[in-house]
Amino acid sequence: MTASGNVIAGVRTFAADVINGFLEVTHSGFALLGLGVVFGVITLTARPDLRQAGEEELMGWLQARQEAVVGFPMEPAASERAVALNPKELPREQAAVAYWLSKKYRVAPEPLAALVTEAYEIGARTKLDPTLILAVMAVESSFNPFAQSPVGAQGLMQVMTRVHTDKYEGFGGHLAAFDPVANLRVGVKVLQECIARAGSLEGGLRYYVGAANLPDDGGYAAKVLAEHFRLRQVANGRTGVSPAGPVNPPLLSTKAPATPEAAPATPATGEKVALLSGL
Repeated sequence: MTASGNVIAGVRTFAADVINGFLEVTHSGFALLGLGVVFGVITLTARPDLRQAGEEELMGWLQARQEAVVGFPMEPAASERAVALNPKELPREQAAVAYWLSKKYRVAPEPLAALVTEAYEIGARTKLDPTLILAVMAVESSFNPFAQSPVGAQGLMQVMTRVHTDKYEGFGGHLAAFDPVANLRVGVKVLQECIARAGSLEGGLRYYVGAANLPDDGGYAAKVLAEHFRLRQVANGRTGVSPAGPVNPPLLSTKAPATPEAAPATPATGEKVALLSGL
């Protein structure tokens, strides 16, 4: 065999050895990878805590990457905290009330739908007409959950937080005054106590606004009752109810709900109802 033939044969032998070695290493690598995957699956199955930790680590990495792209922290659970419902999923009566209030007060129907639902639920528990509860919210804050009066009444129902701090303890503290649902529930509790103390709905509203011992309440009770009347019409299916409504609507029942707490009205302060420390 010539020298050139020897060189070619040597090159071929070397190439064959390299290829065989590469295939061997690759095969062994895939085998090791497969064993690693199997071992990982067995480990994660036997140790759910490790699986959870791994998932959290992966989610944290993905969120960090997403934050780097958009420039601010991501909160996947934010929609779960939102006080909002689809008004189309409400019963017809509640949906009608939510849409009517949304149009009048220029508030999105979704958060109003959640408030309407809560008002109907708490109204059933407290024996208060839900449209009365909504009327108080409308007159007090126009459905602004962050409203605050000059004397410190706060939130949807304009409750004096510093006086009724104890009522917010079950909601995590006084800052819950700005949580719509918490403020609504506390406000209804105060309203219920006011009506019981006065012995009538109109008297309770005078207590609620802090005018029980004044010559008049500045038209507060009349405003609430007028809005209550309009909302009752909407809830009863009447269409075309004007946001302004009649100047003097028929008087609604002003008899206080039957309750053992009812008592004759006593003088109150001239400030907002929630200043009544006896409530």
